[in-house]
Amino acid sequence: MAEAILALENNLVFRGQGFGAQTQAVFELVFNTSMTGYQEILTDPSYRGQGVLFTTPHIGNVGINLEDYEAAAPQVSALVVRALSPQVSNWRAQGTLHDWLGRHGIPGISGVDTRAITHRLRAGGTVKAALSTLPDASAPALVEQARRWSGLDGLDMVCAVTLRQPEEWCGDAADPWVANDLLVFSPPAWPRRPLVLVYDYGVKRNMARHVAAWGAQVVVLPADYPAEQALAYHPDGILLSNGPGDPAGLPYAVEIVGRLLESEVPIFGICLGHQLIGRALGGETRRLKFGHHGGNHPVQDLRNKKVLITAQNHNYVVDLATLKGVPVEATHLSLNDGSLEGMRLLDRPVFSVQFHPEAAPGPHDAHGLFAAFFDLILQRLTP
Repeated sequence: MAEAILALENNLVFRGQGFGAQTQAVFELVFNTSMTGYQEILTDPSYRGQGVLFTTPHIGNVGINLEDYEAAAPQVSALVVRALSPQVSNWRAQGTLHDWLGRHGIPGISGVDTRAITHRLRAGGTVKAALSTLPDASAPALVEQARRWSGLDGLDMVCAVTLRQPEEWCGDAADPWVANDLLVFSPPAWPRRPLVLVYDYGVKRNMARHVAAWGAQVVVLPADYPAEQALAYHPDGILLSNGPGDPAGLPYAVEIVGRLLESEVPIFGICLGHQLIGRALGGETRRLKFGHHGGNHPVQDLRNKKVLITAQNHNYVVDLATLKGVPVEATHLSLNDGSLEGMRLLDRPVFSVQFHPEAAPGPHDAHGLFAAFFDLILQRLTP
């Protein structure tokens, strides 16, 4: 493979072997500590505008398959790994990571010291970076590109990943994998089939699969879909999905969520959806030093003191101190840095979490949150 160059805005340059597409990209570089599930991670729309560095040193050995997509195509801007597997060995594999990234125009670099880069990111925080797999790449030029890039703060990244029109989810909730692995709690005997609206800020496929597997009719809405039109569906529940970027760059979404909160419809916010609820309540969000990205983040449920191992992917958090005077209760805290990981409203059937309970990839500890959501819906449907 040809030489590739990774350049950081702080003038650090790393040289390795290129793979994927022969091109260059500018992005925000984050590290992910998951041991498995790179296909789900690379197709997660929450990574839009970011390059992912895997701390797991050996990537690519299980190839790419047709089942583990969280979006129709990879969403990352670039990939950084210590070693790219030269062989694929998995019965589900339909191709290699190298070829797949190449078809989608995404560059990668291998053979770099990912441990050293991760130490730099933990010490100095998330950085802007540029990666080139082109033969005439210039390290000084790439450093300058990274420095001049505006970054993600304040940008609307959701507009690039959301639906354009409402769509009913007609996925694979009846898939044996879903039935056997996703449902920790059996669906109740519904008085009637519930309707759940999913606001698409970059929703992961497995999130919709979870909701459908509980027996609900699922309609996915664009991020800018007016609240009045959404409520005209007479939904039994509303899910506010995950998504990329800075919630401060989404004033239209905050306004819509604020109007949805005025209804009595049960609402469940996940990741970006959680942050939008916080801002709609008058709170503020702030950037973490290097974000939470991985499948091994410990979170404590403050109500029963149990610890959940969770999958996470976010750079921004809700500042609980800015919600003083609001009838809200913190329900979950990160055991790594003490940041807010979950909350619920005391006067409405609304709750949210910062982590990803759908576990794609990741641990299954938080699956019960979907049961909590549908318990609120069942209470609404039961006379």
